[in-house]
Amino acid sequence: MKFIDELLRELPEDIVLIGEENTRPYECDALTIYRQKPLAIVLPRNVEQIKYVLKICKDNKIPIVTRGAGTGLSGGALPLEGCVVLGLSKMDKIHSIDPKRAVATVDPGVRNLAISEAVESHGLYFAPDPSSQIACTIGGNIAENAGGVHCLKYGLTVNNIQSITMLTLDGQEYKLSREDKGLGLLALMNGSEGLLGVITQVEVKLMKKPIFAKLIMAGFDSVADCANAVTLIIKSGIIPAGLEMMDSFAIQASEEFTHAGYPVDARALLLCELDGDKEQVEIEINQIKELLSNASTLKVSADEAERLLLWKGRKSAFPAVGKLSPDYYCIDGTIPKRHLASVLEQISKWSDQYKLRVANVFHAGDGNLHPLILYDASVEGEVEKTEAFGLEILKLCVEVGGTITGEHGVGIEKLDGMCHQYNDQELSVFHQIKKVFDPDELLNPGKAIPVLHRCVELGRKMHPHNGNLPQPELENI
Repeated sequence: MKFIDELLRELPEDIVLIGEENTRPYECDALTIYRQKPLAIVLPRNVEQIKYVLKICKDNKIPIVTRGAGTGLSGGALPLEGCVVLGLSKMDKIHSIDPKRAVATVDPGVRNLAISEAVESHGLYFAPDPSSQIACTIGGNIAENAGGVHCLKYGLTVNNIQSITMLTLDGQEYKLSREDKGLGLLALMNGSEGLLGVITQVEVKLMKKPIFAKLIMAGFDSVADCANAVTLIIKSGIIPAGLEMMDSFAIQASEEFTHAGYPVDARALLLCELDGDKEQVEIEINQIKELLSNASTLKVSADEAERLLLWKGRKSAFPAVGKLSPDYYCIDGTIPKRHLASVLEQISKWSDQYKLRVANVFHAGDGNLHPLILYDASVEGEVEKTEAFGLEILKLCVEVGGTITGEHGVGIEKLDGMCHQYNDQELSVFHQIKKVFDPDELLNPGKAIPVLHRCVELGRKMHPHNGNLPQPELENI
């Protein structure tokens, strides 16, 4: 094929993957409802190779899907038919660490956890800690504006990035910094899902490791009591380092998987971490214990090993639930905390209605829900039923004043949800921004922003798409 010949003219053969077996591992991200094999995979080792790929793709009008570790949960890295997947996993160098400025300069393919491991000797760490941090990359974290269990106190990825170096489709290089005047382009790139440019280098902000940390684990006899406890803690003025909630299904799955010591008879579980000065932490621990006086069980981590074990149970919830079903579908919506109890109650009712089990495990401190809908893709109609259930949850999030995504992005998964959250005028602004950065509409087309007629069709039919792979409509993006 002429296009492949052009790629190989300047690129080493070992970084260009073609053919059925070579491309199969890249046919989806962690959202496995959709699969599509790309035309080719390119795994560049440097910026010049990225520039060459962009040039050849632009000249040949070939779409480009940038990919990190493939841990995304919204189909953002899903290949398109006839596209090139630009995988940045080989660009994994940590170029410099500046302890005085508390910053590190890294490639986009550096793993999230590897940053903290590299700066640990300086008493520093990188704060965003999604559950996939052992594998996910900093480039992917920026693309989705990832959070994690400690984002309540320390912020999302956007709050922990000092600067980004990026390439536009035509190969122009820009450095976007927190210190820039004018438009907030650095913030715009966080959560842009590969639609605007290709990240080639990142300067991350580092945090000093807390002197002391303790974790409170509280079990409750009802989900409502647990949700109300979240509200009480936030209203108290105390800002926990992490505030996570799990329902009984998630508790039992995680305990069987990790043996963290969770109370398996509890209807809901709250994990609340306090960190900082030892004296202040002890004061806040006592204050939190008073607020949790109606908990059925209450435990404070005795030492660092126990604290980490209790967190391991929470961070292992996704794979733990995955052992209980052939497939699961993770929803990512955010709601005002005062609606936690009522929304969880409604999800439970829908679970019975759709006859699909749901495990709830989420960032309670900022109202970021992660219902895990268990299903079996081999059963006819279950994929469509699961998607319909998921869309109901996202619509409810919007109706109570929330959003359709907190940290997983929109990708392919939530295109219909976007139609419920934004009106035509707002969606048109998104399209205009896309046009400014990518006039040729080749960077991850068909993702994140629905075409307007899709929303019209959705409003007319009042049900989600039928589960077939949505293909980009380039003339309308």
